[in-house]
Amino acid sequence: MPALANTAYLDALNPEQRRAVEHGVGTDGTIGAPLLVIAGAGSGKTNTLAHRVAHLIVSGADPRRILLMTFSRRAASEMAARVERIARRVLGDNKAGVMTDALSWAGTFHGIGARLLREFSERIGLDPAFTIHDREDSSDLMNLVRHDLGLSRTESRFPTKGTCLSIYSRCVNAELPIETALGQSFPWCAGWAAELKQLFAAYVESKQQQNVLDYDDLLLYWAQMVTDAALAGEIGGRFDHVMVDEYQDTNRLQSSILLGLKPAGHGLTVVGDDAQSIYSFRAATVRNILDFPEQFSPVAEIITLDRNYRSTQPILSAANGVISLAKERFTKNLWTDRTSTRKPQLVAIRDEADQARYVVEQVLATREEGALLKHQAVLFRTSSHSGPLEVELTRRNIPFVKFGGLKFLDAAHVKDMLALLRFAANPRDRVAGFRVLHLLPGVGPASAQRVLDCMAEAADPISVLASLPSPPRAGEDWRLFVETIENLRFSEWPVDLERARLWYEPHLDRIHEDSEVRRADLIQLEQIAAGYPSRERFLTELTLDPPDATSDQAGVPLRDEDYLILSTIHSAKGQEWKSVYVLNVVDGCMPSDLGAGTSAELEEERRLLYVAMTRAKDDLHLLVPQRFFVHGQAAKGDRHMYASRTRFIPEKLLPMFERSTWPRAPAAEPGSANRAPQVDIRARMRGMWR
Repeated sequence: MPALANTAYLDALNPEQRRAVEHGVGTDGTIGAPLLVIAGAGSGKTNTLAHRVAHLIVSGADPRRILLMTFSRRAASEMAARVERIARRVLGDNKAGVMTDALSWAGTFHGIGARLLREFSERIGLDPAFTIHDREDSSDLMNLVRHDLGLSRTESRFPTKGTCLSIYSRCVNAELPIETALGQSFPWCAGWAAELKQLFAAYVESKQQQNVLDYDDLLLYWAQMVTDAALAGEIGGRFDHVMVDEYQDTNRLQSSILLGLKPAGHGLTVVGDDAQSIYSFRAATVRNILDFPEQFSPVAEIITLDRNYRSTQPILSAANGVISLAKERFTKNLWTDRTSTRKPQLVAIRDEADQARYVVEQVLATREEGALLKHQAVLFRTSSHSGPLEVELTRRNIPFVKFGGLKFLDAAHVKDMLALLRFAANPRDRVAGFRVLHLLPGVGPASAQRVLDCMAEAADPISVLASLPSPPRAGEDWRLFVETIENLRFSEWPVDLERARLWYEPHLDRIHEDSEVRRADLIQLEQIAAGYPSRERFLTELTLDPPDATSDQAGVPLRDEDYLILSTIHSAKGQEWKSVYVLNVVDGCMPSDLGAGTSAELEEERRLLYVAMTRAKDDLHLLVPQRFFVHGQAAKGDRHMYASRTRFIPEKLLPMFERSTWPRAPAAEPGSANRAPQVDIRARMRGMWR
């Protein structure tokens, strides 16, 4: 690598950030030792990683030999844009553009996996024309196999299709035997281990017959590839630098992929925060980041970023206090130059109705002080916890947007369109075919199965489809459907999507009352499609990382430019707001009753509160209702419970908070202490038994 004459672009970094950026970047062309960057909340993690990528490129690294894996495709795009801006200061506009355009291996684990599987498909016995099932499609296929095996008709109730898929996914991503996975996460299904093994074997065979992969296959096939020494050497050898963002959110299978790519760790950089590991329900494990130093001992270097640029010191002190009680962690105490005399508020409230009124009152007061609604956020453990607040906001005519809901791909009308395109691309995809055929009037499950069975046995499935007689009640709809599939057979991208929409619109109008709103999503889908070079890339990337839908968000502000943010804590990770209100900071919600079983679950619940607290820049309100509604309980009697402040804020941490009760009790009138009660209920109670 050439020596750098000008590194002024690094001067804005603090000393720890600069150490992380410059680690292993020398002038002799050697690749650095494995690096773990522990990046505390608000410590400039993204900026540091972007500077590291840019510094490598500016120092002479080949951007085509850099693999950058992020938590979402959007994060990868934003990272690439930042890298280009930084590189432009040193290389100039033209050179920076050329170099960052060559940074083509940036994306999610699943996206990179899909790309590698296409490239190596024939060498691993995979048809390169495979299509990818999303979770719902995978669940439907699991159900078809479950039904074929007679497991839907067992004497005692067999696990549902969704539960079966979750068990399968847990086994794959956590690399666990089925018995262990059932014991840890699905104890109520432990008696079905043998039948589930049979189901999963048949599910895998069915996927292979139909030439489809599910989400988990994109990692599983990749992990299996790098167990072969020749393939591992070829794939790992094409990358000098492998960087992983949000490493605390990776699972065992992803860790195995990294070890396969870089067994000695040279050129490997992982960035994350063990204190923000909150996705175990997706099989993510905090062990990956905690065990990294030992995996690459003694050469691994650890750099800690503990200077916070987001929150005031009182907020950080309280958050540090909460996480300091964790049983196992990388020691760090966030600090900042942002001083303040205002401590986080710990507010005792009677019930959820008062909690909603408190939030609205505080939000409006903060707005009157000049803060926009969108600079404030209300966070909660579970999506259903915001119900009373949503009612109060609607009653008071305060616009809001809620995050943690449906994705674009989960909207029925979008799934219909994508199923049509997938079926045209891969007519052996039974789940896509079944969904599309069901859109036709007069075509039921039996008719659809007969059509798909005929196609499955043919060398040219679409020709067979065209030769089949129309189902008795399908009529003209059948002819138009076959004609559309034949037209879509040979891709004319992105005209395909318009052609598919024109066929689908009459069915949209027939099926959905709000067809106009949904039609807007389909137009948006066409606009998104125009940014992709092919139907194959479009279907792959949209399935892996879909954007949000317009018609399925909760409370979309149609007329207001300003709106309050409502979000689950999981969806709020990585975000920040001026003022943050955290609902139901009580035992039973934080930790959740369901998350207080094992020590590991309890520690994740602690980290969840820490993540919520560290979203706040200036004001933090933790709300403690004495009585709250328990969602999901059996409908017996009163479904409310009385609770105490979360165990994650014990007595010794209380001095870090400003405690209050709301609403404040009115001042007593003079002489009121001696006034007789209006009704002496206590005397009546005594008299009942005399």
